[in-house]
Amino acid sequence: MSVQVSMPLPLDLRNAGLHHAGLVILAGLLLLGLVFRTEAMAAYQVWTESTAYSHCFFVLPIALYLAWDRRHGLAGLRVAPLPWLGLLGIPGVLAWLAADRLGIMEGRQLVAMSFVQLLFLVVLGWRVWWAMSAALLYLYFLVPFGAFVTPLLQAFTRDFTLVGLKVLGIPFYADAFLIDTPSGRYFVAEACAGLRFLIAAIAFGVLYSMLIYRSFTRRALFMLASIVIPIVANGFRALGIVGLGEVLGSAEAAAADHVLYGWIFFSIVILLLILAGMPFREDQQAEPPRPPPPPAPPAGGLAMPVRAALAGVLVVGLATSAAATSAWLDGRAAPVSIATPPTLVAAAGCSATGPATPYLGGRRSVAVFTCGPWRLLVTVQAFSTRANPGTIAQALRELSHEGASDEMEYGAIAMAGETHGSWRLTIGSDPAAMSATALWLDGVPRQGGLAERIRQARASIEGARLAPVLMAVAVEFPPGRLGNAEREQVQQMLTTFLAAQTGLSAAIGRVAQEAVGRHGAGAG
Repeated sequence: MSVQVSMPLPLDLRNAGLHHAGLVILAGLLLLGLVFRTEAMAAYQVWTESTAYSHCFFVLPIALYLAWDRRHGLAGLRVAPLPWLGLLGIPGVLAWLAADRLGIMEGRQLVAMSFVQLLFLVVLGWRVWWAMSAALLYLYFLVPFGAFVTPLLQAFTRDFTLVGLKVLGIPFYADAFLIDTPSGRYFVAEACAGLRFLIAAIAFGVLYSMLIYRSFTRRALFMLASIVIPIVANGFRALGIVGLGEVLGSAEAAAADHVLYGWIFFSIVILLLILAGMPFREDQQAEPPRPPPPPAPPAGGLAMPVRAALAGVLVVGLATSAAATSAWLDGRAAPVSIATPPTLVAAAGCSATGPATPYLGGRRSVAVFTCGPWRLLVTVQAFSTRANPGTIAQALRELSHEGASDEMEYGAIAMAGETHGSWRLTIGSDPAAMSATALWLDGVPRQGGLAERIRQARASIEGARLAPVLMAVAVEFPPGRLGNAEREQVQQMLTTFLAAQTGLSAAIGRVAQEAVGRHGAGAG
């Protein structure tokens, strides 16, 4: 009896066409990196500032390992460029422009990564791309997306905690995301929503399922478990913190190191998830026989290196056209004229240190107020009537000091009368940070929502009647952590200061009109 052993086919880079295709892909990636450098730098900034996306630094090494682990799948395959598939970049251009005009950086980054995937596909062809699809698609985890689900996770964590407190018989009073118990007050912040655990668990679940399983069903089930289990586990974590506070008799003592406890708890959950998936592993089974390699392409037509180059040029050209169109639209925005800063009122307990100081060519002014032990920096900035919404969003992040703390919380301060509208409240716990921001469009306070984003996108193309105006009131704290008592005092002080600004909307309207200047309404 004879035994036949199936050996992997040798991988010849020159015969398979991977040598020429690799050069085209390398050049294409460098050019796409230049075209989408803003998206890449924004992603890197999020990786370094947010603990929810610090795992992104490991994505590229993991993708390279997946590619190496699947290298034998390339044996016998030939590169077959598909230049005509580069036309798929046309809807990509439209999607990128839509995200750009709406000011959605995550959308721009996802489209940029899709152009990278399209480059590999059109240069390598279907068969080679599919053989490496696990490694290539894993690169999507380089994009720091998913923050939009934070409110849903936050609400689930709150509801789970409240149900658990009822079961445990712990008395409580809940108001929105505030929970009062005999041991103190707890706030279900966005940092407690579990996004950082969920994103990391999904990235791990995809890696684990690709290495351990082969069947689509088992991979899908493990990925689903990697989503559901961390969400439920985070609910137990939040409930455990409140329960620990009742045992210790102090809410602050229980929540002091809740982030550290969270990562330890998360590590245990991942370990249990691994152990649960091990009995169903398929990585030790014999691989199914590979189909024979496809026949060599018939002679005639363009040579493979030429088709690969044409495919790469088409993808890079379409990506460049998107960035060029955005730059052309931004170039139509006329300069902002110098505007007189609005007159602000010192609320009770506050004193102004001097008049508002204009800078940035008169587009921005800063006034300083001292309110007890805290200082308020009040910034008012006007933008072109054709301003890119992304530029406004970047200024908002800068003035609200979103990156000042590892644990950022977001809320709203609803005002009535002359300061009507909803002010966006940003709070950082360690180090302490707090600010309130508001944006006026066409002289009217922004209300938020998709309809308003579409309105900004349209204004960036056609021009608005008045200049958009952003106002930020930021609190300067001494170094240290923000306690619950100080947090309530500062938030009340902010609310009082904003309420004292009678006639604010009219003053902002004058700034918006002056910023348009001689260019006229709608001219940018």
